[in-house]
Amino acid sequence: MAILEGKNIIKRFAGLIAVNNVDFHINPNEILGLIGPNGAGKTTLVNVIAGVYAPSQGQIQFKGQTISGEKPYRIGRLGISRTFQVVKPFPGMTVKENAAVGAMFGAGGKKTSAKEAIKKAEEVLAFVGLADQINKHADQLNVPSRKRLEMAKALAMEPDLVLFDEVMAGLNFSEIDQAVELIRKIRENGVTILIIEHVMRAIKNVCDRIFVLHHGEKIADGPVAEVLNDEDVIKAYLGRRYKELTH
Repeated sequence: MAILEGKNIIKRFAGLIAVNNVDFHINPNEILGLIGPNGAGKTTLVNVIAGVYAPSQGQIQFKGQTISGEKPYRIGRLGISRTFQVVKPFPGMTVKENAAVGAMFGAGGKKTSAKEAIKKAEEVLAFVGLADQINKHADQLNVPSRKRLEMAKALAMEPDLVLFDEVMAGLNFSEIDQAVELIRKIRENGVTILIIEHVMRAIKNVCDRIFVLHHGEKIADGPVAEVLNDEDVIKAYLGRRYKELTH
């Protein structure tokens, strides 16, 4: 059974339909890539899953439980965490304190003491490679480290499913490869992953399956190689130049 499933998801903003009748599912321990051009509805769909927006129509189930329209904190405590496309750490707080907020907000939040949250923060910061920066203020971090902090905050919530929204944007090739390896390790720890990404180098190397949005509608869903060679996907998003360079 899918860990997360959406049926007939529609999200309207006044007269604009941002997500139009989209079905999707994520299998346990899968890494699912969500791709498409800017404005395709990718982040809107993640916001609907995470409870930032209620769907205008349709239903989302997580582990068999309907979560459509639930508040973000309730969805977080059920076991879904997410990162944000625009990284905004709490600037007046240390790296450790930032990650501890995630521990207080997530699946164990109700029963997590401040001491336990700090311990969890230290664990996840070591896991993402920030152990030597835990006492810095978050606004002192460079872009790659801020991306890792964003991931650490999500992991501190002890999720069963994490939604990564462009965690590799702005990284160089070496940093992208490191991020891909980190995502693989997260999956090895039993976490299911949905990742929005424009970096095809990462999508090809880390995802089990891809689904594609264009103008709010799903135009493809399947194995990585199959989707990246789909004529509709090439026309709508990848472009002929991508196909020429990869064949």
